[in-house]
Amino acid sequence: MDNYFINWAKAAAIRAVKTIAQTAVGMLSGDMLGVMEADWIAVASVSAMAGIVSLLTSIAGLPEVK
Repeated sequence: MDNYFINWAKAAAIRAVKTIAQTAVGMLSGDMLGVMEADWIAVASVSAMAGIVSLLTSIAGLPEVK
């Protein structure tokens, strides 16, 4: 059981980090003001929320963890 949890935690963390990065890139590319004038607090908070949602979704199961 411990090995399963470790594998699940690694896979869930990788998915969450990818989701955070994808959300940040999406918000920055959608911002017409440019990267230097972006609302970084909004980018960080929305990206963090996306990461949390990703982790909660991973509780239902991950296909890469057997």
